[in-house]
Amino acid sequence: MAIEYLGLSGINGPLVVLEGLQGAAYDEIVEMTVNGTQKKMGRIIEIHKDRAVIQVFEGTDGMALKNTHTRLTGHPMEIAVSEEMLGRTFNGIGQPIDGLGVLSSDTKLDVNGKPLNPVSREYPRNYIRTGISAIDGLTTLIRGQKLPIFSGNGLPHDQLAAQIVQQASLGDDSNEKFAIVFAAMGVKYDVADFFRRTFEESGVSDHVAMFINLANDPVVERLITPKVALTVAEYLAFEKGMHILVILTDMTSFAEAMREVSSSKGEIPSRKGFPGYLYSELAALYERAGIVKGCPGSVTQIPILTMPNDDITHPIPDLTGYITEGQIVLDRDLHGQSVYPPINVLPSLSRLMKDGIGKGYTREDHQDVANQLFSCYAKVGDARALASVIGEDELSPIDKKYLAFGKEFERRFVGQDVQDNRSILTTLDIGWELLGMLPREELDRADTKILDQYYHPAEVAE
Repeated sequence: MAIEYLGLSGINGPLVVLEGLQGAAYDEIVEMTVNGTQKKMGRIIEIHKDRAVIQVFEGTDGMALKNTHTRLTGHPMEIAVSEEMLGRTFNGIGQPIDGLGVLSSDTKLDVNGKPLNPVSREYPRNYIRTGISAIDGLTTLIRGQKLPIFSGNGLPHDQLAAQIVQQASLGDDSNEKFAIVFAAMGVKYDVADFFRRTFEESGVSDHVAMFINLANDPVVERLITPKVALTVAEYLAFEKGMHILVILTDMTSFAEAMREVSSSKGEIPSRKGFPGYLYSELAALYERAGIVKGCPGSVTQIPILTMPNDDITHPIPDLTGYITEGQIVLDRDLHGQSVYPPINVLPSLSRLMKDGIGKGYTREDHQDVANQLFSCYAKVGDARALASVIGEDELSPIDKKYLAFGKEFERRFVGQDVQDNRSILTTLDIGWELLGMLPREELDRADTKILDQYYHPAEVAE
């Protein structure tokens, strides 16, 4: 028989304190009734003897020390999962908000997930096509990878996320099942509406499960949203054999929610006021990506985070970079030049790219053309620095060619229309067209046989 506890011992922001508990467990879910009618859900986040600190997901508005009844459920937070979740929209704790009724499912899973045995992991192979040249060509996303996007306030990361959702696929010749789990944390209503409308109008919403936590929703709900989304992704991947791409935006909101709750608990802060366990919390989310032996599906992650003041050394991007396998960096200068997507390719990288491209995956010249474009674009920076000192007219002929190459590279390769969904072959062909602007002797990062087959010097009008 469940015991019901009357009243509370304390209320502090999104946290309540309850004393005199028996048989309570860490991470256990509690059900709370306020004024005999209003139902709320909470999670035990701290236990000391018979005293427990509880996070209230819906916030503590209307709660008082004497009007609340609390009941222990005896289990951690669980979510009902089903393939029917695709095409549906949920709030941050997995409750439907699209007006299509309650989800019927007999399968419930713990949102904290089960740690994957490293031995049972398979090395990520093959790629996921985004239709965006700067990603597909130079920082290719591999199935089972975690590849974050480092952005800044005011940069078009929301637009880029929506474009990836619309265009992402397993390639033109794949017949495997593919779906997207999209989780937004701490977003404004207009941004959430933009995502909903864009997915519906483009016709992709039937293979997208959306989880939306709005900026005015309780802050503790934000902490559970990515866990709920990843639980659904793992179910679809490892139980239903689907390849799932998880997009999490914005991880900075998640981390700031963690800082707020940590402060309410009175914990000693670490860097920039964040709790000392920020790294382990981020790792617990990011490491839920991967491929498991014997399971046909995969979970791939694209976490998006906004860097405060564009500071890449801030704790959130800094720790994210340690855990993930690369990063895609958005650049404010490119954005100012109306280049979309404003991806700065030089600090961007995909550490698993080499194992999922080339012959049998994309095309045999992929690695060579990527290496060569990186090398040439790095020299563009040197030529621009020299031009700013001595003037463009005084540059050598080869430096002038690099300047011209840099302009075209940013305009044609990095830059593309929001509706432009490029195949991997189109991306590689554009790369070779741009390399044709430079003399062959400058192309020292590509194999001679590859150059013989794909290099064609551009015809430049005198």
